[in-house]
Amino acid sequence: MYEFVSGPLALISFAIFFIGIIARIVLYVKGLDWQLDRVAYSEKLGAGIKGAARSLFHWLLPLNRTTANHPIFMGVTYLFHICLVIAPIFLLAHVVLIEESWNISWVTLPDKVADYMTLAVIAAGIFFLIRRLVDPNVKILTTVSDYIVLAIALAPFITGYIAYHQLELGAGYKSWLIIHILCGEIMLIAIPFTKLSHFVLFFCSRIQLGMDYGIKRGGAKGRGIAW
Repeated sequence: MYEFVSGPLALISFAIFFIGIIARIVLYVKGLDWQLDRVAYSEKLGAGIKGAARSLFHWLLPLNRTTANHPIFMGVTYLFHICLVIAPIFLLAHVVLIEESWNISWVTLPDKVADYMTLAVIAAGIFFLIRRLVDPNVKILTTVSDYIVLAIALAPFITGYIAYHQLELGAGYKSWLIIHILCGEIMLIAIPFTKLSHFVLFFCSRIQLGMDYGIKRGGAKGRGIAW
């Protein structure tokens, strides 16, 4: 079972993930229409790129009005996303597994740091869950799928923590390891088809909005363009 989930099933999961994400990006870009959006993307590319860079810089750094107005929520959000991305990619056990399978490797995090980052993801996830349950402004917008997506995101970290520390909570180490791998693969497969895809579509939307503002408000209006 372990050989199957860590071998063929892992390859299938990564294939679905990468193909799905590329498809989402392509569909997003193809959905842009400069006549409909009234933005001359190709003709004013220079101004658009500058605007896109400013937009990404503004939203990636926690130095904006949203952060100032909601410091706790934004702080937890930044911590959650940073740890959720960094910990799995640079975890020693994951890099070793990838090296054994595909003969490639990279620098890894100390196990203790990865452990703390895992706990940070779990704690932040619990914070988001409580917020959805008790904040009426968020609760009214929350659907069942939001809880499912949150569970999919947290499951690999919870099961990974249990497996790493060999906490025999109803199952042995090998069983928890298999469950952990399966949870990770479910997350990879789910990303292109759920709200988890925002991890890449966020950049697409920020780049688009930045280009819109850069072209429209950056002095790029000129003759021959149907504004």
